[in-house]
Amino acid sequence: MKSKLVILSLMLAGAATAVNGQTKEKYVNEKASDNIFISVTGGVSMVNSGKSEGKFGDVAPHITVSLGKWFTPVWGVRAQGGLWKANFDTQHSYGTFDAAGNAVGTAVGYDKNVGQIRLDAMYNLSNAIWGYNPDRLFNLSIFAGPGITISKTANGLVQADNTSWQRVPANDPKGHAYINGSVGLQGKFNVSEHWDIDLEARGELAASYLGHLSTAKTVGGLYFGAGATYTFGGKNFVPYVSKVEMDAINDEINKYRNELAQAQADLANCKNALANVKPEVREVVKEVEVAGPRAIFFKIGSARLDDYGKVNIQLAAKILKANPDKKYRVAGYADKATGSASWNQKLSEKRAQVVYDALIAEGVDKDQLELIGFGGTENMFGKNLLNRVVILE
Repeated sequence: MKSKLVILSLMLAGAATAVNGQTKEKYVNEKASDNIFISVTGGVSMVNSGKSEGKFGDVAPHITVSLGKWFTPVWGVRAQGGLWKANFDTQHSYGTFDAAGNAVGTAVGYDKNVGQIRLDAMYNLSNAIWGYNPDRLFNLSIFAGPGITISKTANGLVQADNTSWQRVPANDPKGHAYINGSVGLQGKFNVSEHWDIDLEARGELAASYLGHLSTAKTVGGLYFGAGATYTFGGKNFVPYVSKVEMDAINDEINKYRNELAQAQADLANCKNALANVKPEVREVVKEVEVAGPRAIFFKIGSARLDDYGKVNIQLAAKILKANPDKKYRVAGYADKATGSASWNQKLSEKRAQVVYDALIAEGVDKDQLELIGFGGTENMFGKNLLNRVVILE
């Protein structure tokens, strides 16, 4: 009976993790609220004043705030709002013109307070090329999308007096919206489960909002910034398992639970029957049930117990508590084909610790258990995914 349970537990864990193809495995959000993030970035911007002038204005500060979500480790989307001051200096930047239309006086610099709203599609190049790795230190992404620039217009020619003309806004609205498009690169340094440090560079092209100050129909911009991202609930993707596989696994778990419930009912009936039997002195040979090896499997890169592992631990704990004089080893392993040796050593120790803690929580005496992590090892059961395991023996 016990050997059958070991074999079935191996088969069950193998089915639950069969989709783990290392780098090409499909990952998804476990919940709709997973991997939602907010970012704040500050930096500098430069605006090109147009084709007739062909130069950038002075560097000016800017700030952006973004709210977005990663739907997979590769694809995401974000909405971004930004504020900055656009500095520019064009051939039309003269304050006064005479009656003949000639510029009078010296050139002056102009600036505008500009706001923008953008919608970016985001593509994580690192995860797309090398596969999802939640512990990767640095990720590089590209992003692109449309947006709206909101700026006060500057157009019109108004006569100041009989001898001079001055360029000022005529019927100038409080603000006007212009369509823009942009593309850029983002680098993320993985600080913790919730935090990243960001570096961004963006190039943008928008319909000209310089009015009479430039003859160009478009305005270009460059933006460079650094900031931080906070992911609500932590960065969390889980391997995709099809409904057919999940139904098969749940059927197996339900069968084990039914067997356990029946065994508990049988035990209760036996206790009731014994309570009604008159004491009789006789020599009894007691057959002691001893726990055989148990296998508790984990997903790639994870030290988190799933429901299947918890059932396995509950079954093992009952037998361990019935044999308090027996010692058992809780041995953690990792897949040698994935990750560095130091990472696999830590991961195997974490997995062993999780199983150890779960057994203690079920009432097993800690003096019965020995904790050890073997790191990344060669295949013990014929497949890499079956090496992500803790063996209790």
